[in-house]
Amino acid sequence: MTQNAAIARHHDHGTSSRISDKLEAARSKVEQRFLEGGNVLLSVMDVLNRLLASLDNISRSLETGSANDTMADLLATVKNLSDLPDIQASRQTHLSALAEAGSGMRSHVEDMQETMRYLQTFAVTVKITGAGLPEFSGFAEEILERIRSGTAEVKSFADQLAALEKELGVARSFGSDISKQYAQTVPDVVRALEKDARTITENRAKLGVIAREVSVLARGIQSKVATTLSALQIGDITRQRIEHVQASLSMLDDSLDSQEGRALSGAERERLSNLIHHLCAAQLVEMVEDFQRDSRNVVQTIASFGGDTQEILNLRSQMQGGGSEDNFMRALEDSVTKALGIVKQVEAASLKADAVSQSTASTASRLLEGIGNIRGVKMDIHYMALNTNLRCSRLGEEGRSINVVTGELRIFAAKLDESADHIVDGLSRLDKAADAMNATASSGSQGLGERLNGAVSNIRDTANAMEGELAALSEHGREVATQISLMIAKLDFQHDLGEILSTCADELCTIAGSEIASTEGLDAVLGGLSQRIFKTYTMVQERNVHNAVIPQMEAFGTPAVAPAKEVQSDEDLFEDALF
Repeated sequence: MTQNAAIARHHDHGTSSRISDKLEAARSKVEQRFLEGGNVLLSVMDVLNRLLASLDNISRSLETGSANDTMADLLATVKNLSDLPDIQASRQTHLSALAEAGSGMRSHVEDMQETMRYLQTFAVTVKITGAGLPEFSGFAEEILERIRSGTAEVKSFADQLAALEKELGVARSFGSDISKQYAQTVPDVVRALEKDARTITENRAKLGVIAREVSVLARGIQSKVATTLSALQIGDITRQRIEHVQASLSMLDDSLDSQEGRALSGAERERLSNLIHHLCAAQLVEMVEDFQRDSRNVVQTIASFGGDTQEILNLRSQMQGGGSEDNFMRALEDSVTKALGIVKQVEAASLKADAVSQSTASTASRLLEGIGNIRGVKMDIHYMALNTNLRCSRLGEEGRSINVVTGELRIFAAKLDESADHIVDGLSRLDKAADAMNATASSGSQGLGERLNGAVSNIRDTANAMEGELAALSEHGREVATQISLMIAKLDFQHDLGEILSTCADELCTIAGSEIASTEGLDAVLGGLSQRIFKTYTMVQERNVHNAVIPQMEAFGTPAVAPAKEVQSDEDLFEDALF
């Protein structure tokens, strides 16, 4: 080997080694940065998925049938509450009817008491008048005993009626107070509940709209992230193309060290190196142009995330509505709790009405039984007096005075029937009023407390769930913003990477020089080397560049490759890169 050839060989190896080292540093940097970028994008995708899951949960909470049922139940309950004043007025009317029926019987009871006093007077008179007649002494005592029994029955009747009137008076007074309270509280509570029901419906609708807007934004970012992940193929493409340039330089060294290469003159070796250096420089120049263009698109896409994430944060604040303390569901819960206070009054009024109705029915039954007893006493007195009249007729003049008195007994005993008839009519009215009272005793309050308690529980559960989901949404929103800020910093490929790759391309262009060497006399060596290099390519662009630099491949025994179709877009570029 000549001295010049040895110097050229040393020069070739030194140049290739130096350039390969720089390319290896660039390749390692590209691999690391794009790996980091991919990991960050995957993290962003993960937090976006969690954000969308929270939005889905919120949407399900807003659209759930149970929430709608709760509002329907609440509005039905509001209707029941608004009916309470009229229901209470009806109760008062029935109480007044009961009181009127009771007071209407009082005068007839007093008549019966007066009649019993007369009967007792006549019985004493019979006893005195018949004192000289032994056969009448037992009769007089017996009829006096029956009159005393009747007097006791009438007194018991009067006492029960007085107790009933007193109970009705208390109930009417209690009902009057309830009516006043209803007038003061029910309209306001009903208005508040209706307003809150409208508010929750409107806010749920607004919240649903905002949730959908956030979802659209999040899915838009998700799509951009997916696009960016796809675009990160530029990193793998760049890495491969660097490796192919490294392989080309290595093959050049191997070719120069081969038997054929050593047979070349120093000038021929220089021309062969020049050709491969021009080929590698052309590959690097195009690779840098593609890298800068595609990485610039990636950075621009990532930069657009900032506005989207800020809009998500703004919408998230609107969804929170100023914090859980101001949650509209809490306002509704407060109104329902106030309504429960009214329901307790309703239940108290209902219990009082039930008690009065039951007591009236029971008293009416006992009074009717008492009237039967009084009628029985009246019949006993009537027949005992009639028997006495018949016996007096047989006694002649001695029995005349007794006959007159027992006749009066029969007349006054008959008056008991008249009073009893009036009282029975009064009891019938009392019984009807009690039935009417009983029919409305539980009106408007049946299950009202239970429904309101259920509504409060459901609203509270919904509010808690919504606050939890909004808190999760807030956290995920912040995390999205943080991750995207980190991603923008990590995926700024232009800084450092673009510069390193451009420096490598510039240095190789300088080494290659401005003129490309002739291939004359290099057919055998260049043909094999060109074919080996060509086989390393995985992208159409590389083949096109190769053909542009070393176009006469057919002369070297390497099949010519048809030019690739023009790449129209980045997507076409990535698709082409796959074969």
